[in-house]
Amino acid sequence: MSRRKSTQTETCPMARSVDVVGDRWSLLIVRDAFDGMRRFGDFQRSLGMARNILAERLRRLVEADILETRPASDGTAYQEYVLTAKGESLFPVVVALRQWGERYLFSHSEPHSLLIDKSTGQPVPYMVPQAGDGDVLAPDDAIVRKIK
Repeated sequence: MSRRKSTQTETCPMARSVDVVGDRWSLLIVRDAFDGMRRFGDFQRSLGMARNILAERLRRLVEADILETRPASDGTAYQEYVLTAKGESLFPVVVALRQWGERYLFSHSEPHSLLIDKSTGQPVPYMVPQAGDGDVLAPDDAIVRKIK
């Protein structure tokens, strides 16, 4: 039986990223945090997940500095989970994954949600990797180079 590499010894940025936020629940928690959710009970109601699993995922996201805990903004004894700057920098990742799902996982007439630009009221344009000159990069236009 082979053992998975630990995050500390993994040299692939993709593998390290997936270790931190790659499971279903963690990504959905981050999605809900972008939608303004902050409290344990709100995450639980939204996601319908067991309390112990939610508590573990929130703990991991706090340890990874994706979320931080703060006293509740309404002065109650509760705590809130708030995206850190590191967590907020996941926004393009969440948008790209959402747009891929919108494009490929729903039939044309099937109801689903869309990400809308508040200032224009229009759907957020489809994200694509771009070269320094603004040209769209295709998979064959990029290469992974290992650095030391």
